[in-house]
Order: sequence, then C-alpha cells, then structure tokens
Amino acid sequence: MIGGLTVAVSVAALLLAAWCGYATARDQSTKDWHFIGMAVVTVLALAQLVVGVVELTGGKAADGGDVIFVAYLAGAALAVPAAGFMSLLERTRWGSAIVTAGGLVLAVLEIRLFDIWGGGHG
Repeated sequence: MIGGLTVAVSVAALLLAAWCGYATARDQSTKDWHFIGMAVVTVLALAQLVVGVVELTGGKAADGGDVIFVAYLAGAALAVPAAGFMSLLERTRWGSAIVTAGGLVLAVLEIRLFDIWGGGHG
C-alpha cells in the first residue's frame, strides 16, 4: 500500500510543481485554485502519514529505520503547507516559485521515503 500511495503523492506533487511553475513563468502569484491544489496534495501526504504509522504499528518495519521513516513522513506532510504559507507572505510571482519548489521537494522526499521503507521489498 505504501508504494501506490507514494506514487500518487509524487505525481500530484509534480503536477502541482508544473502548474505553479507555469504561473511563475506567466508572472502570476498563487491564486485560490493553487491553494486548492496544495490542499489536495497535502491531504494525500497526510493520508500517507496515517497509512505509514498504521503499517508501523501493525508490526511492519521500515528497512531504513522506523524513526527516520516517521521523520520523513512528517516532513513530507509539512512540505507543501510550509510552501503555501510562504507563498502567502510573498504575493508576487516568487510565491508561485516557492510552491513550485515545495512540490519538487515533496517529490524528492517521496523517493527517499520509498527507499527507507524498503524500495518495494519491505
């Protein structure tokens, strides 16, 4: 289950990054619909956090260590909301660039989460 959810979060994060990158290229700040997209990505990341913790409490263990795994889950859940908050403070095109970076960071965190969990072998 963690693998499929990781792919879903990664794809959603990359789509958000592309969408906000397009807004940056068009010299636009983040708009309400961008925040809706951030909310969708954040809900997926929070679902992944819940599923990951349930997997750990159910007896499964992350190959890279449970504490590191939970730390990465928490970081992944906070990456896009943090970028969204910073984009509210910067209401220029750079706000959209911040969200683009947040989406890319989340996608990289997802790759690392997959590796820590066991790379599909755990």
